[in-house]
Amino acid sequence: MTTDQTRPDRSSRSSAVLAGPPVVGTEIDTLIGGLERNRRTFAWKCGGLDAASMRRTVGASTMTLGGLVKHLALVEDEYFSRQLTGARFSPPFEGVDFDDDPDWEWRTAAEDSPEDLMTLWESCVARSRTNLAAAYAEGPDARSSVPWMDGEPPTLRRLMVDLIEEYARHTGHADLIRESIDGLVGEGAPESF
Repeated sequence: MTTDQTRPDRSSRSSAVLAGPPVVGTEIDTLIGGLERNRRTFAWKCGGLDAASMRRTVGASTMTLGGLVKHLALVEDEYFSRQLTGARFSPPFEGVDFDDDPDWEWRTAAEDSPEDLMTLWESCVARSRTNLAAAYAEGPDARSSVPWMDGEPPTLRRLMVDLIEEYARHTGHADLIRESIDGLVGEGAPESF
């Protein structure tokens, strides 16, 4: 996936990926740019590793990079497919009983190859980008197809902020685990993933 360095106009937004939030930009471009920067940094922290590295933990935690990748794939599918569009979960999430096995993605990631995990995450991100482009055509006040517990469907703006927060938290976890593997540190993600 290459990153378009230019700020796309609304007609090209569905295919272009912002490099990061613009210094001066619209609300939509700022939110998308913030999310894309977090996605790129996360991919950088989890990329190019073997299976043993994807299963590495730090300290007393059981969290692994593989578990993080599969968890964020699920979160992408939950927010930008199931909630935003009302679609069913995509494979491999569609048949999982998360009430019975709430840590399914964390537990089963150890069974998946690093390539399969990254492919799953990348496919969920690609689907999210497509769904976001369609939703943003209506503007940031577009509503989710699925109401939350209070009965009110959240705005797209709220879903974006939640996903940015989710990536920011988990990229911090990935920083610690990756540093313990090969010393990779830093915030400067490459321009593409």
